[in-house]
Amino acid sequence: MSNRMNPLRVENLRLGKTASLNRNPVTHLFKNFFHNGCSTTARSTSTTFHIPQIHFSPTPRHHLLSLKCFALVQHLQPVAENEEAAKFMEAAKKGNLVPLQRTIFSDHLTPVLAYRCLIKEDEHDVPSFLFESVKQGSEGTSVGRYSVVGAQPAMEIVAEENLVSILDHEEERMTEEVVADPMTIPQRIMEDWTPQLIDDLPNIFCGGWVGYFSYDTVRYAERKKLPFVGAPFDDRKLPDMHLGLYTDVIVFDHVEKKVHVIHWVRLNRFYSVKAAYHDGISRLATLLSRVHNLNVPTLSAGSIMSSACQFGSALKSTMSTEEYKHAVLEVKEHIQAGDVFQMVLSQRFERQTFADPFEVYRALRIVNPSPYMAYIQARGCILVASSPEILISVCKRKIVSRPLAGTIRRGKTKEQDMCNEEKLLNDAKQCAEHVMLVDLGRNDVGKVVSKPGSVKVEKLMNVERYSHVMHISSTVTGELLDDLSCWDALRAALPVGTVSGAPKVRAMELIDKLEVARRGPYSGGFGSVSFMGDMDIAIALRTIVFPTGSWLNTLFSTGMQSSDRNGWHTYRYGFKIISQAGAGIVADSIPDDEQQECENKAAALARAIDLAESAFVEKSVFFAHHLPQYTTKIIFWICQEFGPQQIELEKVWPDKVQKGRYDMAQRPMNIPPIRYSGNEIVTDVVISVFEK
Repeated sequence: MSNRMNPLRVENLRLGKTASLNRNPVTHLFKNFFHNGCSTTARSTSTTFHIPQIHFSPTPRHHLLSLKCFALVQHLQPVAENEEAAKFMEAAKKGNLVPLQRTIFSDHLTPVLAYRCLIKEDEHDVPSFLFESVKQGSEGTSVGRYSVVGAQPAMEIVAEENLVSILDHEEERMTEEVVADPMTIPQRIMEDWTPQLIDDLPNIFCGGWVGYFSYDTVRYAERKKLPFVGAPFDDRKLPDMHLGLYTDVIVFDHVEKKVHVIHWVRLNRFYSVKAAYHDGISRLATLLSRVHNLNVPTLSAGSIMSSACQFGSALKSTMSTEEYKHAVLEVKEHIQAGDVFQMVLSQRFERQTFADPFEVYRALRIVNPSPYMAYIQARGCILVASSPEILISVCKRKIVSRPLAGTIRRGKTKEQDMCNEEKLLNDAKQCAEHVMLVDLGRNDVGKVVSKPGSVKVEKLMNVERYSHVMHISSTVTGELLDDLSCWDALRAALPVGTVSGAPKVRAMELIDKLEVARRGPYSGGFGSVSFMGDMDIAIALRTIVFPTGSWLNTLFSTGMQSSDRNGWHTYRYGFKIISQAGAGIVADSIPDDEQQECENKAAALARAIDLAESAFVEKSVFFAHHLPQYTTKIIFWICQEFGPQQIELEKVWPDKVQKGRYDMAQRPMNIPPIRYSGNEIVTDVVISVFEK
């Protein structure tokens, strides 16, 4: 039978007692109704109309008007799928990496909901990502056209200093290598790819590598001057590089209101092209069903307050105020000695929270919308980012760098905005610093990787408006040398001068000396490298890091019980969050001002955490967590109130009575854990006060 959809057969149709279905009026009736593609064949008692996709077989056996319809079930492939298969077979002759895609309406789905469809609330250890964007310009902000979601990569690359672990999840195999530069691993893997498209894809990242590169990856390129042995203390043991190879991605087009569901087929994994195609179709259907079915997860609606009050712990720096200001003075001495012209000195801020990292990301989208918004679950940590600045971009072999330096607050009115813009462009100190960093950017783009004469400053000293501030921005471009790849451009640029200083290597030597702990992801980069060889990496600024324990504990933890995931023992007690902020130190910097700048930048991220806590976290959870601490404070207050008298604590947990005398000169006894009694949260402590 020809390739048609399941035909519909109509039987027992009678038009009246005097009508005969063998006569022309019936044929004429159906010809008028189905005037295209209709043919008739005369038979003894019926006339059958063969119409594409539908069959009508009237039979004159009844005197009453009746109609019976049924489908003739046939397992036939749709024409569109046959065409896709033919295109796939043709593409497979030219390449070994072919994408399949389906397009659906986006009016029932959002990027946040799509992410939650793929990754459940308790799956913090499953590598995944969500990229969103709010574009900036001279007139203000506008929502970026695309958002991209991905989960459960086919492969991962995790680097800790020079030790690289390669996890192939489809082959269920892990291998380790010790290499001088871990970036050569994904670069080597990509050399075997020959991608071929069968249809146009959205003009955005549609599959490939996603992850982060820490600040310390510079040590791979500068082994002699910046060795790992000379780096600050590594207290978190986070990977220096984490990349996931995402063959399944979901792309939202907010202009056309469409969702592109994409799966990349790696042909070298299959014994035949036909088997590869059918496996790809099956995987694509599975991915589509996860975001397009009736069992859509429920997102917490949250409640956005006009002013979110902090009720968690406060930010605490790893450096005291005096330590940071003393370090600023040391930098100024090096500037006066001619070692550097400028240096970015940062400090780390820490805090505890019960807000889920993904809810913090939802809050950060509101508090600080930026061009590079990202939620990335990696090995060992989760990144929640809202970065304003590109680190390096390579598209069709064009390199783009956009130094962003020079800042002033937005005005409350358009007139104030214009006035502040004029002040910013007339600020000699900020403009001089920006020009110096543009020169450094030109050096990074031109150094080794660009064709001679191709480096240009396409835009100089433009003002970009963000949600709360304005920045001076410039754009530097170059053309990548024919024998190099985007990875070479990344090596040349990472980290950029706006987060290190000038001259760059000498500034980083001073950073190693003056900062108390390794920066980790902060001031490194996060983003994507596509199957087509394009790269888009943002600087990890305005980025919150959630450490999740040793990444080795979560390598193959998907599907394990929560109690078996050692890497997530901290989840029961909330999350430790880390943000980092720095200030650019120059010859006339004032230490108090630089300290305040760091605190202001950290406070901007803290507002997102406050909003997430007030919107998504039950207040009783905080009370339960802090109740033992409050009990300790009450005991201490009682001791102070009664002077030299002693008290006795009676602790009941569980079903045990412990008694002990408390002396103000000693720490109080350990307070027992909380327990739940009906609607109450209880710490079982009895405090008795005795006279001398």
